[in-house]
Amino acid sequence: MSAHGGNFLILVLQVSTFFSAAVVSVVSATAPPPQYQTLLVKPFPSVPTLSWPEVESLPVSQSDGVFLGAKTPVAASVLSLQLHHIDALSSNATPQALFGLRLQRDAARVEALSALAAASVPDGFGAINATRVGFSSSIVSGLAQGSGEYFTRLGVGTPPRYVYMVLDTGSDVVWLQCAPCRKCYSQADPVFDPSKSRSFAAVPCGSLLCRRLDSPGCNSRRKCLYQVTYGDGSFTLGEFSTETLTFRRNRVTGVALGCGHDNEGLFVGAAGLLGLGRGRLSFPSQAGRRFNNKFSYCLVDRSASSKPSSVVFGDSAISRIARFTPLVRNPKLDTFYYVELLGISVGGTRVPGITAPLFKLDPSGNGGVIVDSGTSVTRLTRSAYVALRNAFRSGASDLKRAADFSLFDTCYDLSGKTEVKVPTVILHFRGADVSLPASNYLIPVDTEARFCFAFAGTMSGLSIIGNIQQQGFRVSFDLAGSRVGFSPRACA
Repeated sequence: MSAHGGNFLILVLQVSTFFSAAVVSVVSATAPPPQYQTLLVKPFPSVPTLSWPEVESLPVSQSDGVFLGAKTPVAASVLSLQLHHIDALSSNATPQALFGLRLQRDAARVEALSALAAASVPDGFGAINATRVGFSSSIVSGLAQGSGEYFTRLGVGTPPRYVYMVLDTGSDVVWLQCAPCRKCYSQADPVFDPSKSRSFAAVPCGSLLCRRLDSPGCNSRRKCLYQVTYGDGSFTLGEFSTETLTFRRNRVTGVALGCGHDNEGLFVGAAGLLGLGRGRLSFPSQAGRRFNNKFSYCLVDRSASSKPSSVVFGDSAISRIARFTPLVRNPKLDTFYYVELLGISVGGTRVPGITAPLFKLDPSGNGGVIVDSGTSVTRLTRSAYVALRNAFRSGASDLKRAADFSLFDTCYDLSGKTEVKVPTVILHFRGADVSLPASNYLIPVDTEARFCFAFAGTMSGLSIIGNIQQQGFRVSFDLAGSRVGFSPRACA
């Protein structure tokens, strides 16, 4: 995450562990919304296996690469790499234990994001001019505490050294662990050694790039220093630099990143973090015009092996069937992707009491709704959640209730069932009514066929649309048009 973020996990955007059984759709403006849909009752998911493509064995030549800093850049083809859930890295844990850990991480992240939104300290620097090209990379859910659930494998330096990097839409700063380490946490790959890269360049203290950091420092060699601190007290500290990143055969040169020599806290497994936030230090902002200011991700059920989760940069990131809602600017914080939520329907009827003022971002930067890849469970301001929950309970009164589970206060015993009818849930954004599949809001939480309503309330003014609700949609960020789109069945 950025200096604004919470704790952090190995992540590439969080692929939900839950099965997507119902049809995902964006509501037609003409057809009346249905009252019920079918949820297929499937067992609690097992722990998946991890199988990465052998990207290290692929030759990278100038004819293959995208040299964005060169005078004559080579056009890039769109690239999609397979994703895996982070649970695949924890084969010794039971599925239920992993789910419990996810909810703990989720609570930590929500707390950190809410605190960040309340503090509202901007950061970043401007986008860099470059030739328009595009590329994509796969993403994998991750383990780090609080900053998201997905990671990808990419190359750092020249020649590229492949490492796992967290992807997070709630973070801006790009950084990774670097040798020599004063203190480094355990990661899956060898720590990156900048002395072995021909493209590594330290940023001078007096440079414009250094001055654009929130709190730049300077060492005895007149090299720029950075520090990023997370909500749980974890931090990364080191030299600010520029380096080449390689996404399969596609290279992006001159990316400003932190080369961390002191990295402490709840980081696990990944070498660092690739921030996908809206702030000026994020990777999308830095690369900006290089991919027409567009990117998207699609998070799928981990059982849907034919449709891997992915992140795509460039014009191909925008689906033709996307329904868009405008992005809203927070004057105090540029990291998050704020949208306008106008209301919610349950069973084809707008829920009384859930109105736009409950989610309004005020002129001081308080309140609002963000779309976040690293939060699992959607959090709604408390009064809106209670109204939504009560409407769902009323519509699902034929289902057998079960005991509460963790943060979930509306659960059902679906043992012995193969399918059930549940009320539809539609999120009404400005300009885009998004109908959720049943498996995106009624999810299995144990091996006893207990399913819970996957929303929660928050006392914070900040509401968060989490990745369980986003599952199965391609979520497109058109930064040039200042809008975000939702496309059903677009993960192929």
